[in-house]
Amino acid sequence: MLLVPRWVLFSSGCAPVLLIAGWMVAASLEGPGYDPVTQTISVLAAYGASGSWVMNGAFLALGVCHLLTAWGLRAAAAAGRVALAGGGVAAVVVALVPAPGSGGSLRHGSVAAVGFALLALWPLLAADGGGGAPWALRPAPAFAATAVMVVGAAWFLLEMHRQGVAGVAERVVTAFQSLWPFLVVTSCLRHRRSPHDACPDEA
Repeated sequence: MLLVPRWVLFSSGCAPVLLIAGWMVAASLEGPGYDPVTQTISVLAAYGASGSWVMNGAFLALGVCHLLTAWGLRAAAAAGRVALAGGGVAAVVVALVPAPGSGGSLRHGSVAAVGFALLALWPLLAADGGGGAPWALRPAPAFAATAVMVVGAAWFLLEMHRQGVAGVAERVVTAFQSLWPFLVVTSCLRHRRSPHDACPDEA
């Protein structure tokens, strides 16, 4: 018996592909004036940016993918699914309230921070302490995934403060955040449970 429906593999697999393709295409439209090493993804989505429609479209698609994945990922604990869905909603809102062409935006920054926090915490919240859980939903891998995301966030903030490779740090962390749901779904599909096992929502 499968722990999750197979279509969740599509929604979770599309998330990293659409996000990475979005920032690559948007950066190419922006031209040589944009430096992906030092400048953030939000710059690509800002008002007036040449590729803003591409980047904001990627954010919208990412949010929808996370929402669909959270809906179908019934093997995960409910708190984790809610957090993943919240991260998806935040991605949609980020697209609807892009950063200004110059200067910062408290509204945009706050939504992005909330979304990042939810996506960093959801692996830990989704963990299943039972012995028969898929590997990605076991406490140790889930804690490791959350720890990597938190360390990545600290790296990103450090690079922003020192005006270093903030673009690289942000891309590494957001790529991992978008990839982790796919790894969780893959582990669930590879894991066969017995008829006596119940998922968290059925317990």
